[in-house]
Amino acid sequence: MFKSKYAQVHLMTDYHMNKKECEIKDKDVIYTIIEKGLYAVISMCRNNSPYIVTLNYGYDKEKNALYFHSALEGLKLEYINENPRVSGTVIEDRGYMMGKCDHSYRSAVFYGKMYNIEDLEEKIHGMEIMLHHLEDDPDDVRARILKNKDRYNKVSILRLDIEEISGKEGK
Repeated sequence: MFKSKYAQVHLMTDYHMNKKECEIKDKDVIYTIIEKGLYAVISMCRNNSPYIVTLNYGYDKEKNALYFHSALEGLKLEYINENPRVSGTVIEDRGYMMGKCDHSYRSAVFYGKMYNIEDLEEKIHGMEIMLHHLEDDPDDVRARILKNKDRYNKVSILRLDIEEISGKEGK
């Protein structure tokens, strides 16, 4: 159990999955969901007030971290500055199964800490991770949007260090 100044937080390891047959136990499969996903739904909390946001991201396998870009100011940054502990999910939607009242999917659920990156070199690294994760032609986007390093002063780069992850699938 993790203790924060806001409340006791129970991590995934404190609970069991009700439908064991739905649990993805192979970490390679779970990380494949992360590697192929395009957006993550991130939940945050401060002063007993939840906030949730959907963001596209880039996955850094070496750091086991997700990178996001954001405006320089906003509610998301206020939440992160007050409480960096977040949870999130990436869902691989395989479609609704008509006539069966069921949905086919795989999902990765994770917990970790999110940081607003100040270091210019890490901001550049995070943006490169995102470009290579999301773009077919990162060089074109880089040339048009990131013409010089001053552009990084106009955006926040966030890093979510994954501390715990689990997977689930439904068919």
